Amino acid sequence: MSAEKRVKQLGIELGKVSSPVANYVNAVRTGNLLFLAGKGPRPDQTGRRPSGKVGRDYTADEAYQHARTVGLDLLAVMRAELGSLDRVKRVVKLLGMVNAVPDFGDQPRVINGCSDLFVEVFAERGRHARSAVGMGSLPMGIPVEIEAIVEVAAAGSARAVAPGPVRKATRPATRPTTKRARKRAAKARRR
Repeated sequence: MSAEKRVKQLGIELGKVSSPVANYVNAVRTGNLLFLAGKGPRPDQTGRRPSGKVGRDYTADEAYQHARTVGLDLLAVMRAELGSLDRVKRVVKLLGMVNAVPDFGDQPRVINGCSDLFVEVFAERGRHARSAVGMGSLPMGIPVEIEAIVEVAAAGSARAVAPGPVRKATRPATRPTTKRARKRAAKARRR
């Protein structure tokens, strides 16, 4: 099933992409990789952006929900940049940062809010490498910030393409210039 169909089936609504809060862009594409800038949680029902430390102002479960809203914003950026979530060939890597009290150690559980969402939407293509780290502070006091790297499929195709054959590297055909170098090269060829 396509990612766009899963989003619809799960009843997920991707809102408008949030604007960058400083001098940067939401995403940069280079080759077949899309680098997404770090995002914080969406504003809550009152319209206020969450602010505070996990382990003091928020529980790990509350921070998990914040990380999920960050994931929703990252999905909105992917769709805006690519035209469709079906163009995401693979979620490659997440970096999750948790604004937490010094003795908080459940950062992976918090960032699972975003990771779980990506697996729900992209299935196996959503499984990714990840770092989940604690921070002494984050911009505007937000409890969670997450950035992502995704691999982009060619237009019209979201299927993974099998890699080509691995070719053995060849050395340039240069002749060693010293007698000692020639002996070493001859010895290396005999191995």
